[in-house]
Amino acid sequence: MRLAKREMILNAPDLTVSLPRMRLKEQMIGLAKRARLASRRLTAMSEQDKNKCLLAMADAIEANAEVIQSENAKDMVAGQEMGLSKALLDRLLLDDTRIAGMATGLREVAELPDPVGRVLDQRTRPNGLTLSKVASPIGVIVIIYESRPNVTADAAGLCFKSGNTTILRGGKEALHSNQIIAQTMVQAAMAVDPDFPEDAIQVVPTTDRAAIPELLSLTKYVDLCIPRGGENLIRAVAECSQVPVIKHYKGICHVYIDSKADTAMAEEIAFNSKVHRPGVCNAAETVLVNKSIADRVLPPLAERLAKAGVELRGDQSTIDILAENNIAVTKATETDWDEEYLDLILSIKTVSDLSEAIDHINNHGSGHTEAIVTGDAVAAKRFQTEVDASTIFWNASTRFTDGGQFGMGAEIGISTDKIGARGPMGLEELTSYKWLGVGDGVTRE
Repeated sequence: MRLAKREMILNAPDLTVSLPRMRLKEQMIGLAKRARLASRRLTAMSEQDKNKCLLAMADAIEANAEVIQSENAKDMVAGQEMGLSKALLDRLLLDDTRIAGMATGLREVAELPDPVGRVLDQRTRPNGLTLSKVASPIGVIVIIYESRPNVTADAAGLCFKSGNTTILRGGKEALHSNQIIAQTMVQAAMAVDPDFPEDAIQVVPTTDRAAIPELLSLTKYVDLCIPRGGENLIRAVAECSQVPVIKHYKGICHVYIDSKADTAMAEEIAFNSKVHRPGVCNAAETVLVNKSIADRVLPPLAERLAKAGVELRGDQSTIDILAENNIAVTKATETDWDEEYLDLILSIKTVSDLSEAIDHINNHGSGHTEAIVTGDAVAAKRFQTEVDASTIFWNASTRFTDGGQFGMGAEIGISTDKIGARGPMGLEELTSYKWLGVGDGVTRE
């Protein structure tokens, strides 16, 4: 389906300039009010209606790939003028593969069960009152993110399927891309379902940074904020927000190679955890090796990592073992154990036993993802019980902490919080619940 208002969208006035504070406040209030009204209308939509809209959105994104790429090209030019790095420009780019990926993600979400209306608990009291705990939408969710405009489709699709309205605030470098994606989705849904509320998916129309604290002060209308991006962005959002924020700051992930690990398996898991995509939050930053197996594991692992261009930083024991194999290792400092490199850099430390590994992870980890490689089920169980993290793997790469890999469809983000959602966030994590009571004239005595 082609955009019915293509020319209007492409010729829309530029709203990226800074606005006077009072006008900005009024603009954010209007945005949030419309989202709140739309959220109430979404509660009346059936699972079938929502899926029909999601499939129409997917078709429209594919059909309007040329329009989307035209708007994305504006952002790419602006990004180059802003001096964005090659890595950030790559994240910003919407090529054919990424546009197809957005459409595929929406179709996958349409295939997932509707999380709204699930009965989480049910009980009947002695007086005959039946109580049901039922999953319900959260309401209005603000998503704040950087660079990757494909997040617009992922976040909006997941929020819509779970009955929530979305206010999207991407980086200024992706404003044209984010706007055209959201407009494409909204117009596609309205074309197949007249009851779809136009304000269910909105993009903050200004790049003024002052819009964020204004929007996140509106506790009457906004229920939740989910920031996605670097630590500085997430901390800034969490510090200014008056609405609840679901977040993770860092991804300091570890792979612990136990004394009873299969050495070949350990090498594969550690290598994949670091090298597969070193710039993401679930990449390993530190490998811990039990000293009883270190002289067998470290040389082949370090040689393979070095050939892949990984800079190694190790404790003295690691340096001594690898010196015999002529493998260069920089002496790790205390700050290395707390560093999220997001690059081809890896810290390595030998530990005396499982207890030391657990203590190190709990002292230096960020609560994101940890892994143990071992053939000892008792050690694995203890590791998974005592380590404090949102996701803990046994004989698997840290790279699996991902909504898609968990079968959740597109992912809204990863949370290291302990209240509310934890780990990869899919549809179920985007719901709250309410208690429904049914009686037969029962009154309290």
